[in-house]
Amino acid sequence: GLAIAIGPITGGVLLDHFWWGSVFLINVPIVVLAIALMVWLVPDSRDPNPGRIDPVGVVLSVVGLVLLVYGIIKGGELADFTDPVVLSTIGGGLVVLAAFVGFEKRSDHPSIDVTYFKNKVFSAAIAAIALVFFALMGVTFFSVFYTQSVRGYSPLQTGLLMLPLAAAQMIFAPRARLVVNRFGNRATTTAGMLVITATLALFGTLDADTPIWWLEVVFFFMGAGMAHIMTPTSVVIMQALPREKAGSASALSNTFRQVGGALGIAVLGSVLSTSYRNGIEGHLGLLPAGARDAAGESIEATLGVAAKLGARGEGLVGPANDAFLHAMHVTAFGGAGVALIGAVVVAAFLPGRPRAEKEGGEPELARAES
Repeated sequence: GLAIAIGPITGGVLLDHFWWGSVFLINVPIVVLAIALMVWLVPDSRDPNPGRIDPVGVVLSVVGLVLLVYGIIKGGELADFTDPVVLSTIGGGLVVLAAFVGFEKRSDHPSIDVTYFKNKVFSAAIAAIALVFFALMGVTFFSVFYTQSVRGYSPLQTGLLMLPLAAAQMIFAPRARLVVNRFGNRATTTAGMLVITATLALFGTLDADTPIWWLEVVFFFMGAGMAHIMTPTSVVIMQALPREKAGSASALSNTFRQVGGALGIAVLGSVLSTSYRNGIEGHLGLLPAGARDAAGESIEATLGVAAKLGARGEGLVGPANDAFLHAMHVTAFGGAGVALIGAVVVAAFLPGRPRAEKEGGEPELARAES
């Protein structure tokens, strides 16, 4: 939760004062410090029967994901998912990922043991984490354009507007276990997914003159919803596999978190880009062909071209804002639909309340994972 606040604020400060590449370079000393602290403080846990490195599986997974994400982004950029390059790239990515799954099933030392996903509880918890980050990264992507391009806030101010999201996570994440103890994993996580669904839908109501405090309320509830998903699902994932596989469980949780975030930016970003281009194209007819194509890529591109045209370009500002708001609404409702699917998945497959404690023992977990 703290990192969600620190990241955008730090990025805003750097962008206000330094070269844009500084937002990447700042991570180098952080990673060095993190490695040193892990070596010093983190206790070791080891699988008694560790497998060998799986270079073929690693390469297939990377190539498949890169092709898939690139194809989705390219489709959004062109506003045409029937383009042969887009179709071949996405199709190639799916074929490679299918080959990856097939190879992992036959391998005696897979990088990802796909048999874990036969456990419906494990799969549902992993899906919930992926969908949460799908929504979060997608929302972060289009909300930055909304606050900076439409509302006129600086990068630093935009970072500060994310504080309610982080504050809600910091407040509720440590207390989510109390809700789980009272209502169970299924009810808590389903409620969290429904809150995420509602907040995404509320992004579909934002306008150019919506009071900014309303955006802060939406961010706060989104953070609260996330807190009641990440905490119980992380516990469920760790409990669904044997203790000696804790490293694999943790790694898979983080992997699908990152994949969900990447796909969130790619898919929701492409929906945003496609909707925006379709909305602004009719207002770019007076521009030269080359400038027309560039100006239709994003609201920032349109405003950049308008600024170069001076007084002649002022007529593009209003249509650009209108086209972006429509595109944001379409994207937000699409994301809400995905989150609603996630709510159905966790409601169907996550375990409910833990059973009563065994005599003299630890609480007995619900048997749903078996």
